[in-house]
Amino acid sequence: MTAISINAIGFCAHFSNQGDWAFNYALHLSENNSLRLNVFYFLKDPYSPDTKELPPLSPGERSDLIVRQEKELRLYYDEKAGDYVNIGFRLCEENEHTELHRCLCKREFQVLIMGCPSAEAVFSGLPIKKFAHHFICPVVLIGPGSAKEIYLNKPAAIIADKLNLRGGDYQIIENKS
Repeated sequence: MTAISINAIGFCAHFSNQGDWAFNYALHLSENNSLRLNVFYFLKDPYSPDTKELPPLSPGERSDLIVRQEKELRLYYDEKAGDYVNIGFRLCEENEHTELHRCLCKREFQVLIMGCPSAEAVFSGLPIKKFAHHFICPVVLIGPGSAKEIYLNKPAAIIADKLNLRGGDYQIIENKS
């Protein structure tokens, strides 16, 4: 049997309690296992059920938006990361499906951690649990009710021990097409 090697954790930024819980888990996992933590933030909110593209922007407006968003991202998570320096930030301009698969192929993460803001939350136009269930790599969802409410897709459940989780700590996301 092939064992998965984890060198980096991916985290999809979300400015909410659930996003903070997921970040804290990702940071703790990264610190305790000497892993790189890569924080991904999307110009178009992948948690929004409205899947419209960004309005057309002039090059100057686009540049200003990118600078503002990256500054907000870094200020927010740098403070939460404290002294941990093995952390990177990526502002993603394309859609989340394309960006996450590209980052996965480049080995920028092997496990994806996300906050689940509500039971009805969507990500990339799908119910968030359906997205996690079908995503190709291990996915950990945190929330929506508490930081101890943890959901794993099947690839993540296989490596639960590497995620510092035991059987009673999480629920497996079942396919509910």
